[in-house]
Amino acid sequence: MAAVLTVPVALAPTVEARDYGQHGAVFPVIERDLLEQIHSRLAAMERSGETARRNEELKRRTLARVNRPAPVAGIARASEARRWLFDPTITLAADIRGARGELIHAAGTRVNPLDSVTLRAELLFLDGDDPAQVAWALRQKGQAKLVLVSGAPLELMKARQRRFYFDQGGTLTSKFGIRAVPARVRQHGRVRLRSCCGTAWPIVRSQSAMACSRPTSCRTASIS
Repeated sequence: MAAVLTVPVALAPTVEARDYGQHGAVFPVIERDLLEQIHSRLAAMERSGETARRNEELKRRTLARVNRPAPVAGIARASEARRWLFDPTITLAADIRGARGELIHAAGTRVNPLDSVTLRAELLFLDGDDPAQVAWALRQKGQAKLVLVSGAPLELMKARQRRFYFDQGGTLTSKFGIRAVPARVRQHGRVRLRSCCGTAWPIVRSQSAMACSRPTSCRTASIS
């Protein structure tokens, strides 16, 4: 008796396209192309002179920020002497190794960058809008870097023929803990800082940092 082998065959369904016609009102697209609108607006601004006015205003504001940066917030005029040490020591959370895998510092080691890095020059922080502070800073011996916390550095450079810097955003004053100016930062081993007052303002120093406002009465405090 012959066996009958049944093989299932999958048949693809028949797909039929059909036009169902138009149902309801059809409206044409009347919105302008977005890029066309942008080009048209820019051309109109160019013709009216608005582009030139905006560019000039941007230039004016940029130059104003360069010529007179925003003053560092929270800095007062020194009224008393203050002296302190700046200590940037950190405790390593992991081993520090060299390119060949050699151990440089083990985890848990306390490291002070000032043991191997020196301050190239003294830093004098001052208010550039205070003529007395500017005159005091310019009388100091040596080639200290003059760092403004307020004022117009470019105008002062032109008038005094001396380079002035600006503590943008208060980065340095915040790091050193300076709250009043004038102040001097100098390094003797580590960093010492001093904020100063009166007509004979003194110093701020570095291997630790020391700050003082009044020449005759300075107190020292460690900063960690």
